[in-house]
Amino acid sequence: MPTLDWIGKDKVINHHKDVPYKVLERKYSFDESGMHKDDIHSNNMIIHGDNLEALKSLLPQYEGKIKCIYIDPPYNTGNEGWIYNDNVNDPKIRKWLGEVVGKEGEDLSRHDKWLCMMYPRLVLLQKLLADDGAIFISIDTNELYNLKNICDEIFGANCFVEDVSWQRTYSMRNDVKGIAAEVEHILVYGKLPYWQPNKLKRTEKMDSKYKNPDNDPRGAWRNIVASAPNASTHQGMVYAIQNPYTGEFAYPPQGRCWSLGQEQMLEAMNKWYSYKLSDIHDEKKRAEICGVPKEKIRRDVLAIVIDGSLEDAMKRAKEINNNVLPEFYFSRNGKGTLSRKAYINQVGGRPVTNFWSFEETGHTDEASRLLKAMFDGKVVFDTPKPPRMIERILQITGNEETLILDSFAGSGTTAHAVLNMNKSDGGNRKFILVEMGDYADTITAERVKRVINGYGEEKNAVEGTGGNFSYYELGNPLFMQDGTINNEVDITEVRKYVWYTETNGIEYKEDIREKYFLGSYNDTAYYFYYEKDRVTILDYEFLTSVHKKEQAYVMYADSCALSDSDLQKWNITFKKIPRDIEHI
Repeated sequence: MPTLDWIGKDKVINHHKDVPYKVLERKYSFDESGMHKDDIHSNNMIIHGDNLEALKSLLPQYEGKIKCIYIDPPYNTGNEGWIYNDNVNDPKIRKWLGEVVGKEGEDLSRHDKWLCMMYPRLVLLQKLLADDGAIFISIDTNELYNLKNICDEIFGANCFVEDVSWQRTYSMRNDVKGIAAEVEHILVYGKLPYWQPNKLKRTEKMDSKYKNPDNDPRGAWRNIVASAPNASTHQGMVYAIQNPYTGEFAYPPQGRCWSLGQEQMLEAMNKWYSYKLSDIHDEKKRAEICGVPKEKIRRDVLAIVIDGSLEDAMKRAKEINNNVLPEFYFSRNGKGTLSRKAYINQVGGRPVTNFWSFEETGHTDEASRLLKAMFDGKVVFDTPKPPRMIERILQITGNEETLILDSFAGSGTTAHAVLNMNKSDGGNRKFILVEMGDYADTITAERVKRVINGYGEEKNAVEGTGGNFSYYELGNPLFMQDGTINNEVDITEVRKYVWYTETNGIEYKEDIREKYFLGSYNDTAYYFYYEKDRVTILDYEFLTSVHKKEQAYVMYADSCALSDSDLQKWNITFKKIPRDIEHI
């Protein structure tokens, strides 16, 4: 598979491992009744801080559990003023720190910076994505092809689903130079190959094509062709069917075959009259339809012919034609082609296409007007997305319990979409937003507050959706630069981290019966014997406090006084704090 190379790639491929693991500190919670100092245990999160560090902090609780991810990263147009700020330990990259990324020609490393910024974030997003989940990435043509290349590398080319064109505008300026950019792109990748979206609700226009002129008890239907392609490779499904109205033999069109095999079609035709299989020596005709020489046509394919009087068959067909038609029927009162009924209750929803029109998913002007209305006429954010576009993503991904992550949250459109849909259908979808800008509280969270409680006045008033969220800041790192545990961090956070590294994401549940016991996993009991103010020693005295009986034990402590033979006898694996704590 072709790969993309750029300045600094070798330094950022594994940069996510060097990112410090920081604790999330809840600052407040919010619901319909206002702000709360106490934790309301909301599953909705807004996190303020560098999104690379925030994604790292989410791993212990959410690795492999997020069904839907949507991100809207900087498009790298040269006009956005985004700043490269990743602390990569390399002189070539460190000189970029704090620099505003400029326009093409002014900033020759513009694409390198963007790729170095995106790569480690996409690596962590891939880790967070559930096996049945998908990621949606908004982008324009400035970085579309670079993004596709690195996503193929990180997610796997076989996990690529589609490049969706979203119609971002409803009208074009007349003074646009060149070819007007009417669409933006949304790259879609599944965690695993062959991810399938949910089907969309059918439109009234689509349903209007279904009628019930014969009062069929199975409901409304429309006629579809009774044939399928690839006659040459399905010769057994190319056969003659005798028309009960006329006695003539009907065949599928050139290059096509019937949609059913002979036995199934014989059963279907018996609803008109008694039929049988018979050899009518029509090899020449079937060879023409299949597009093969006569000598290469199958000889054992029989015709479906009337078993009885043609006159009786005609009489019976006319009687049926005035009542409920069978599934397979001849159109135009028996004079047309063989058709098939397709029932509306069998077709399901409509397939998702790679073109999303503004009529269904909104446009940029709609998004800007909405946000302006929410903030009393003020322009608080330049490039919001419309909630309807995010709602489309939620419709095709997951269900009413779906968790969606947006690590470039901007003005908070993703949360707005989640709350809208929950209000509409009573769902329990949840969101995690990450925003590093200093407006995370004043714009991102503030918007979500107004969506929950309602906004606008009089005729412009919009009813609140209800809901809640908790607002977090990135706190202290778990480890100091020398690798030791940061004693400013709550010990519970350390225990959660160690449990995560040992179990690869199994939920941590504190057991108050044994102070140092983390939990059991795969017949192994885990103990983290740590105190901030003293050295801990794994010795006989500590073992007397161990009550959990398992086949094996993993025990962390500052040091070990047990002999190798004792460790072996009791099947204990000793791990030294902090040396043996794995860094994710």
